[in-house]
Amino acid sequence: MSTPHARGRRRPLRITLAVAAAAALAAVAVALPAAAVEPAHRPTTPKPTVVLVHGAFADSSGWNDVTERLQKRGYTVLAASNPLRGLTADAEYVKSILATIEGPIVLVGHSYGGAVITNAATGNPNVVSLVYVAAYALDAGERLIDANELGGGHSALGDHLVIRPYPGAPEGDADGYIDPAFFRELFAADLPKKQTAVMAASQRPAALQALFTPSGEPAWKTIPSWYIVASQDHTIPPEAERAMAERAGSETVEIRSSHVVMMSHPGEVADVILDAAG
Repeated sequence: MSTPHARGRRRPLRITLAVAAAAALAAVAVALPAAAVEPAHRPTTPKPTVVLVHGAFADSSGWNDVTERLQKRGYTVLAASNPLRGLTADAEYVKSILATIEGPIVLVGHSYGGAVITNAATGNPNVVSLVYVAAYALDAGERLIDANELGGGHSALGDHLVIRPYPGAPEGDADGYIDPAFFRELFAADLPKKQTAVMAASQRPAALQALFTPSGEPAWKTIPSWYIVASQDHTIPPEAERAMAERAGSETVEIRSSHVVMMSHPGEVADVILDAAG
C-alpha cells in the first residue's frame, strides 16, 4: 500500500510526461501547416477567345444571342465580319484577325463560314478547337457545290438566287442573294415571318466564285472539331452535314432546326461552343 509520501514522489513524473507530450504535439502542429495547410499552386489556363464567323446572306448580328450567353460565362467573343468576296480572300482576312489574338482560340463558323475557318485556322497553333454550325467542313480540293452533294443530299438554293453585278468583280463573277420570296423557306423557316422579312431585305450577298473555289488543306485534320447538324436545313442538306461531320471526326450534335440554328437555338449552340472551349 502506497504511502502519502510515495504518491507525492510519483506526481511530478506524471506532470513531466504530460508536459513533454504536449510540447511534442505542439511541435508537430507547428510543422504541419507549412506542408498541409498551404494550398497547392495550380497554374490556371486562360479561357480561350471565341471567334465567330458568319456565312453568306447574313452578318455578325446573327450571333448576338450566342455571344450574350458566352459573355455571361466570362468569355471574350469576337464576331468577325466575313467579307464574302471569295473563299481565298475571306480565309486570308479571318487568318489576319486570328493573328492579332493572344492565347487559345475557339473558332466557330456558320454555313459558308465553315469553309472559311477550315482554311483560316490551318497552321495556327493558337486555334485549339473548331466548331461547325450547319457549316461546310470542306476537304482539300473540294468546292462548296461538291460538298452539297455529299451523303446523297441536294440543295435547292441554286434555283432561287438573284444575281447582281458588283464593281471590280473578276470576269464571270457577280453577287448572289437569296430571292426574298424563298428566303424564309430556305434559310430560316423556324423564325418569325416578320423577322425573316427584315433578314431577307438586309441580307449580305456573297460573291459566286466562292461556290467554285477549291478548298486548301483543312484545319480539321489536325484540330479537334465539333459539328452541329441542323436536321431541317434547306440550305445545306442535312445529309451533307452529317457526311462532313463524320469525315472530320467531329463531336456531333443534331438539332431540329432550320439553317440559322444559332438564332433559333442559341442556348444549345452556346453549350456546344462551351464544350469545345473545354
